[in-house]
Amino acid sequence: MPQTPPFSAMFDSSGYNRNLYQSAEDSCGGLYYHDNNLLSGSLEALIQHLVPNVDYYPDSQIRKIAPKILQLLTEWTETFPYDFRDERMMRNLKDLAHRIASGEETYRKNVQQMIQCLIRKLAALSQYEEVLAKISSTSADRLTVLKTKPQSIQRDIITVCSDPYTLAQQLTHIELERLNYIGPEEFVQAFVQKDPLDNDKSCYSERKKTRNLEAYVEWFNRLSYLVATEICMPVKKKHRARMIEYFIDVARECFNIGNFNSLMAIISGMNMSPVSRLKKTWAKVKTAKFDVLEHQMDPSSNFYNYRTALRGAAQRSLTAHSSREKIVIPFFSLLIKDIYFLNEGCANRLPNGHVNFEKFWELAKQVSEFMTWKQVECPFDRDRRILQYLLTVPVFSEDALYLASYESEGPENHIEKDRWKSLRSSLLGRV
Repeated sequence: MPQTPPFSAMFDSSGYNRNLYQSAEDSCGGLYYHDNNLLSGSLEALIQHLVPNVDYYPDSQIRKIAPKILQLLTEWTETFPYDFRDERMMRNLKDLAHRIASGEETYRKNVQQMIQCLIRKLAALSQYEEVLAKISSTSADRLTVLKTKPQSIQRDIITVCSDPYTLAQQLTHIELERLNYIGPEEFVQAFVQKDPLDNDKSCYSERKKTRNLEAYVEWFNRLSYLVATEICMPVKKKHRARMIEYFIDVARECFNIGNFNSLMAIISGMNMSPVSRLKKTWAKVKTAKFDVLEHQMDPSSNFYNYRTALRGAAQRSLTAHSSREKIVIPFFSLLIKDIYFLNEGCANRLPNGHVNFEKFWELAKQVSEFMTWKQVECPFDRDRRILQYLLTVPVFSEDALYLASYESEGPENHIEKDRWKSLRSSLLGRV
């Protein structure tokens, strides 16, 4: 796997915060602004600024406050619906909604619509998680299946889908579906172990809920191993070479679509040691197209080439005239690392104790961009047979991949020979 070079130096907390502090020109009630953008301030001043009072609502009747509260709750439930999986949160929401609805008929309809929409989203999430669990339980190691029911593995990916362009489209279906269920709060919960504004107090009493984010990372790993398995499975060298060229074409189409996550997963699978060591096989492959793709996803200079291509895809999405042009699926592991280093490299508070709003603006900007990308509907027709294969077909473990690789092209040195013997013994029961 390509690694993201640490770039926390880009966000050196001392230099970063000093510039912020120096640029803060206007102060209002303990909050500092620059060009009408909030830069910093104490937590107490922020709370005072946000809590309604006589100055904000000269007429403090509920009918004046209700529209603002309803707008806040609507945006909250639409943007962070997973917060309300907690029974206490849902109970408090319904209680507050009941108070608002007791005012006017218009409010009652809006509140009812908000609650129903939230319930539908949470039901869809539960159903999705049940499907993930079912898929996980049906997937097994391919070597185990091969040993117990060898007749059950007569297919490969090409017999299921001979067209690499169609496969790239089906991969895009899976990517967009998995992305759609990742909540923005999962990014926060993935990194924040304590209250982000207090280094001593625990922020959550329960374990963080990042299951959809983790499931998406697991999908990337599965796709990489699926690619490696499909390449190492064929007995004949020409069939392995054909499989490599097939996945090169799939990866190329993923790039054209804007599906960078599947693209990187395929490249990662083809670069796994059990695959890359198949020198005789690679000698039969026309690698020019693969070299271009590797150049696009080159990790040097902090993935400069990929970031340039991602910006191009994002710009295309903004001016899109079709659903296909709107697709932007980022290399997810790198996105996670970017957010992680931004979170770790910038202090939550400035030297004067004020909240570093500039940092949180930047975090919100990255997550908001991702939220826009994940809401795109896939324009391609679904093929259930291909999707079923991609999601459930057993794949080799790492040891099984090495064994298949050695069986295809024999060990080249004593280390490989010793490993081959060990794997034959442990996996096949042979000496």
